Amino acid sequence: MNAVVVNHLVKRYKTKKETVHAVNDVSFAVGKGELFGIIGPDGAGKTSLFRMLTTLLLPDAGNATVDQSDVVKEFKSIRQKVGYMPGKFSLYQDLTIEENLNFFATIFNTTVARNYSLIKDIYVQIEPFKDRKAGKLSGGMKQKLALCCALIHKPVVLFLDEPTTGVDAVSRKEFWDMLKALRQQEITILVSTPYMDEASLCDRIALMQGGKMMTIGTPQEIVSAFSQHIVAVKSTDMHGLLAGLQKSPAVEGAYSFGEYHHAVLKNGYDIRQLQNYLHLKNYDEVSMEQVVPTIEDCFMQLMQKK
Repeated sequence: MNAVVVNHLVKRYKTKKETVHAVNDVSFAVGKGELFGIIGPDGAGKTSLFRMLTTLLLPDAGNATVDQSDVVKEFKSIRQKVGYMPGKFSLYQDLTIEENLNFFATIFNTTVARNYSLIKDIYVQIEPFKDRKAGKLSGGMKQKLALCCALIHKPVVLFLDEPTTGVDAVSRKEFWDMLKALRQQEITILVSTPYMDEASLCDRIALMQGGKMMTIGTPQEIVSAFSQHIVAVKSTDMHGLLAGLQKSPAVEGAYSFGEYHHAVLKNGYDIRQLQNYLHLKNYDEVSMEQVVPTIEDCFMQLMQKK
């Protein structure tokens, strides 16, 4: 049975010059107990989508259910059984860790003691600082407190909007370890992120851009669907090299990828033909190797086709 079902959901924002489709005819379903990731850059529509599913925004078209409750007709029911952690830290900065947690428990007519087992593994990491005001916490500690507050009423579905943005690499890893542990509690988790490397940590993912879902599947399914060869290329003149790659008849698309450029070869071409082309064009000290595609490569290819 599905915990979240979205059918042709639309959200539009009107400006003086135009109407922007933040969410444009989006449909997908998330199974109970699944860790589902929505991967996309800023402006993709992730936050607008989450705000509709948590009943903070009304959709302009389409419909959706969360735990079989309609997001428009049964919004009060949904608010009692979902947890929502927005991208921006939104807890009371002048309250302590302990005061924030007790406040959110009271709102949902529960107590910290009643559901302590659910947050214990997370809370013990910040409990030594329970008398510190939230505004004085580090990014990683704010993240853990916000997650505790979102969980304290034992939600059926947990929505996490870019929870690891702006925190250090260690805190990011710790956070995903916490999410894996939460799955054992049979909580359905929807998490959005701009970090492509976090996609592999989800059961299934949706790649989102411009308000639309470009593809949905397991990380392995999406990578396996990438049928072309990718070559990682590096030289002393990276700026000039990128321009050369984009002009090569062997290359369908080229883009920066860390300290390398990735070149997607057209069908029928191989790495030797690209190497010969760059040599003829006098690109010196070039090193290259064929690499396995990543989720980011899949995203870039879908963007170019779009």
